[in-house]
Amino acid sequence: MKRRTFIKHAATIGAAAVINPVDIFGEIFRGNSGYFRIHPFIENNPDAVFIMKTDVQQKSDSTAIKQIGLEFGRTVFLGSDAAENRVPLTHNIVIKPNLTRRYRENPQYTIEGTMGIVTDSSFIEGIIESMKELGLAGNQFYLREVNCDDIEWEHGGFWDVCERTGADLQNFDINIEDMDPENVHWVDVPDGIYFNRLPYVAPVNTPDSWLLNIAKFKAHGMGLTLCAKNLQGTIVKEYQGHCRSLSSYVRKQGISKDNIRPTAESDVQNNYERHKSDIPRWDKPNGPLSGQRMETWATRCLDNNSVTKPGLHIIEGIYGRNGNFINGPHASDGSIDLNNKNNLAKDFLSNILIFGKNPFYVDIVGHWLGGHEPGNIGLFHVAMERGFIDYLNPMDIPVYEWKSDGSAIKTPLTNFEKTPLVTYYLQRNYDGQDESYWHLMDEPFDYSKFSKVNVAQKNAEKPGTFILAQNYPNPFNNSTSIQYSIPKNGHVRIDVINSSGQVVDQLVNRFHAGGNYMVNWNTAHVASGTYFYRFSYDGFHEVKKMVLLR
Repeated sequence: MKRRTFIKHAATIGAAAVINPVDIFGEIFRGNSGYFRIHPFIENNPDAVFIMKTDVQQKSDSTAIKQIGLEFGRTVFLGSDAAENRVPLTHNIVIKPNLTRRYRENPQYTIEGTMGIVTDSSFIEGIIESMKELGLAGNQFYLREVNCDDIEWEHGGFWDVCERTGADLQNFDINIEDMDPENVHWVDVPDGIYFNRLPYVAPVNTPDSWLLNIAKFKAHGMGLTLCAKNLQGTIVKEYQGHCRSLSSYVRKQGISKDNIRPTAESDVQNNYERHKSDIPRWDKPNGPLSGQRMETWATRCLDNNSVTKPGLHIIEGIYGRNGNFINGPHASDGSIDLNNKNNLAKDFLSNILIFGKNPFYVDIVGHWLGGHEPGNIGLFHVAMERGFIDYLNPMDIPVYEWKSDGSAIKTPLTNFEKTPLVTYYLQRNYDGQDESYWHLMDEPFDYSKFSKVNVAQKNAEKPGTFILAQNYPNPFNNSTSIQYSIPKNGHVRIDVINSSGQVVDQLVNRFHAGGNYMVNWNTAHVASGTYFYRFSYDGFHEVKKMVLLR
């Protein structure tokens, strides 16, 4: 890795692991290592969700949004010689945006007015450019989505992004019999309930590829369209239509019964009958948005997620969308009518990125930030039953605020501002109940009965003693990070001391809850040399050495 690349990518150490500074010296200065990795703090906290605040003033400010993608990528994707969790720089990088129909036939359609339907292409461009700095070539990037046509790619700005970056983009809005077999990659679904096999648009799920899932912060008839659902668009057209009714699916062109389990329909129906009493709103009767239709969609969605394993899941919420595609609660005069199905959806600046390793935990936090109580979303109940998650309660998920310098601060979820997104998901308008067409599922939910891991077990997973890791990288230039873990609540102080014994910086001086933490030291104001950081917690002190090189 070049020295200027090292400066841009000064990285941080994750979880409770202590990385040998000799290994780090080699990783940073030996030249291109041939690998990259997700930031180790993210990798080592796979159940955590990270939230990065942004500050964009206009959704059309493509320069600012691209810069956010660059800053995000430079702190999250790192060059690596580490033995674990590394990805060869020879791999293909597949990016799955949320790029779907924008209903151009609607008389109220405009390009700018429907930007919030899709992932912002400038953000993706920034991420691609940040990863190219690690040694990847532009032609190793593949943008894949089957739910749109050429004009959708054009209106979203993706053709221009691919021309500037060198990424590959092809339109696969075609049925499987019309595709070149080389563009179809079949994958067995051993734990599927509905599918035996699924066809993916290559190079999705090929052995020499790595997948980045970038969803959009927006409302939808399935709740909010976030990470788990976004992966549907990696599957060949028609097979990807998970929201179709249970009985009509195989009548669609190109879908073979051989790829569907013989007991699929009966198993889904039996699960639906069993879940009706446990999952909120699941008892909504027949119709395109019935509980049975949701059970069907969730089953197919989870089958897909069982075999599709992106390296990272991101909800791009620099701006979001309230309503559903074109329609929403917003009248042309700016007023809101929650019962008018044909008013307009609307974009707004939410200025957040939500990301992590587990798509369901990312989505649970995303639903909470979108104003919805995640326990009222049936997908998460079915995901828990099938072993994808241990918690439904967003307050049980470790949440960190991710800073633009690559530091992570453990932060209560309630410290982040909610942006209510209304939807028409399972509207309560039956059995004597009445609810606005555009609504939130924000009624209280009793989480006490829905957890695979009890509070005692969860607390037992906290570190049994404090751990102070060696700073990462070391030696370093520009910035370095220090990770530490504490077993219980207490006051933590970290001072930086020069070789003369003088305190030159105070990095931490505050009360912490027990858990994992990380802090950055930015060194623009100090000279090269040997420094020490002194950790104080609960009457204990420890000092470690670090070397700053200019």
